[in-house]
Amino acid sequence: MDKKLSRKRHLAKTITWRIIASGTTFAITYAVFGDIKAASGIAVLESALKMVLYYYHERAWFRYGYLGRTEDGQ
Repeated sequence: MDKKLSRKRHLAKTITWRIIASGTTFAITYAVFGDIKAASGIAVLESALKMVLYYYHERAWFRYGYLGRTEDGQ
């Protein structure tokens, strides 16, 4: 996979995963506290921070992670 395509793929995976994970965070926070404002604030903050962290995690695995790859790097 070329580098440009891999970056787009990693970005798309980052965004779709954040939608799922932040929805879960919102639901749990709302269930515990019963406050939509608090649940929304926590979900937004958590989403922004974790999206950045996940993207760099994916990039590091792409660049340095050899687990499951063949010898030719594929």
